Amino acid sequence: MNRQTPGISPSIVTRDEQVYAYIRGSVRMEQFAVIADRLPELIGWLAGRGTPLAGAPFFRYDALDMDGESVVEAGAPVAEAPEPEGDVAVGVLPAGRYVTVTHTGHPDRLLGIEAELREWARDEGLEWDMTEVDGVERWACRLESYLTDPRVEPDPAKWEVELAFRLAD
Repeated sequence: MNRQTPGISPSIVTRDEQVYAYIRGSVRMEQFAVIADRLPELIGWLAGRGTPLAGAPFFRYDALDMDGESVVEAGAPVAEAPEPEGDVAVGVLPAGRYVTVTHTGHPDRLLGIEAELREWARDEGLEWDMTEVDGVERWACRLESYLTDPRVEPDPAKWEVELAFRLAD
């Protein structure tokens, strides 16, 4: 079931539950920086409490509305849950089967990668763990993980970003 599609090489993986800390926001996609700029704040907050990351920081799309407000979390996986404080909350990413694909290049190309991934999944007969109501997609788990540390590689054209979308059971 892992047929290759020109331009992308998706995989289906099984993931365990993962504890994470996050800051949630409601944003329009053209103002995504409002939530994106909270990610360094979250990482600094975790570091200040001695809470190490257990993986790459990410954005989790809970409700996606390309023409309106989307609910997005700036998050980071952690080995142990810190005590929530202020805007920082703690949750658990659900276990299950995920379709993943890694993109190397500027994040502004992710919309095209995401479209290719949807096409691939449709061709494979896969169903997302997502419901759509009035044009708003509500995802059980849709992640955009930043595998490259921008402090180490400041050129976004060289960043690696993994998309991971949960499949329906």
